Amino acid sequence: MTPPACPAKPSAGDRIAVVSPSAGLPGLFPRPYELGLERLRKEYGLEPVEYPATRTMDSTPRERADDLHAAFADPDIKAVVASIGGDDQITVLPLLDRELIRANPKPFFGMSDNTNLLAYLYNTGIVGYYGASVMVELGRPGAMHPQTAESLRAALLTTGAYELKPAEHWTDVHRDWADPATFDGEPETRPGTGWTWLNAGRVVEGRSWGGCLDIVGGLLMADREISHDLSVYEGGVLFLETSEELPSGEEVFRTLRAMGERGLLQRFSALLMGRPKAWSFEHPNSPEEAARYAADQREAVLRATRAYTPGITIVFDVDFGHTDPQLVIPYGGTVRVDGPARRITVTY
Repeated sequence: MTPPACPAKPSAGDRIAVVSPSAGLPGLFPRPYELGLERLRKEYGLEPVEYPATRTMDSTPRERADDLHAAFADPDIKAVVASIGGDDQITVLPLLDRELIRANPKPFFGMSDNTNLLAYLYNTGIVGYYGASVMVELGRPGAMHPQTAESLRAALLTTGAYELKPAEHWTDVHRDWADPATFDGEPETRPGTGWTWLNAGRVVEGRSWGGCLDIVGGLLMADREISHDLSVYEGGVLFLETSEELPSGEEVFRTLRAMGERGLLQRFSALLMGRPKAWSFEHPNSPEEAARYAADQREAVLRATRAYTPGITIVFDVDFGHTDPQLVIPYGGTVRVDGPARRITVTY
C-alpha cells in the first residue's frame, strides 16, 4: 500500500466545507455550532461553507454522502470539517465514490463517529486529522482551550512536526447546550495529571491508525475499512480512546481481544490511549467513581496487550478524543513516540 499523501492546507481567506456526515445536530443546538463557525472566521481566517444536510436531523446516508462528494469535488474548498459525530456514519461509507475523493484530496477533520471516514480516507491514500469538530472544540463555551486552539491551528494551517504536550488543566464534564447559561463562561477544569508510560525504553516512529474504540469495534464487526493485508499497519502507532457512552472495562477488553484475534493489534509498535472520558449526562460520575472507571479501563488495556502484544510501548492519558483539551492526531500520518525522552511528536 502506498503511504497516504498529505493534502495541501488552507490559507487565510480560503473556503472550507462544514458537513455533518453523522448527525445534523447543528439544527438542534445552533448556539455552539454558530460559535464554532464564528471562530473559524475570526480566529483562523477561514470561510466556512455549509452543505444541505449539515443542519438536517435524520438526513439519509445518501444525502450525507452527496454533501461529502460535493465538498471534495469543489476546487474552491480547501478543507473539510465535521460539525460533530453521531452513531451511523458507517452506513455512509458504501455510498462514497472512492475515485472522486482520491482525485480531490483535502484535509478532513473530525473525531468520534468520524473514525469511519478517517479509516476510509486512510485506505484511499489521504491523511486525515482526528479532532476538532465545529460544535465541541471550536464551539466550546467561553473560549477554546488554549492547547486545543494551538494544536488545531498547527494541524489546519501549517505542515511539519508538532510536539504534543500533556494538558496543564483538563475536564471531561460538559454542560447542557440547551441551557443559555452554559455559554456564560468556560468549563471548570482540574489540574493535569500528565501521561503514564509503559515499556518506554525505545523510540517508535510510524504511521498512525485508530480513533474511537467504539467505532473501531463497529468496523471490525462489519468487516469494513480494515485492510485484510495487515502488513499495512506493521510498525505503526495505534491511537485509541473511548466516548461518552462510557464502555465498561470488559467491553474495552473484548474489542481489543477481537483486534488481537484478527492479528491486527500485534502489528503496531506503540499504543497511545486517550484520557478516558469518565462522565456523561447519563452517568454523572463522582471524582471517585470516575477514577475507578479510568483504572478499570487501563487494566483492560493491559490485559489485552499482555495477551497479544507484550512489550508494546504504551502511553496512557494522552489528551485527544472526548476530553478537553483535545490535541489533533494525524490519521495515517507520522507519529514519533520517544520513550526515553518521554516525548510524542506528530507530523501535520
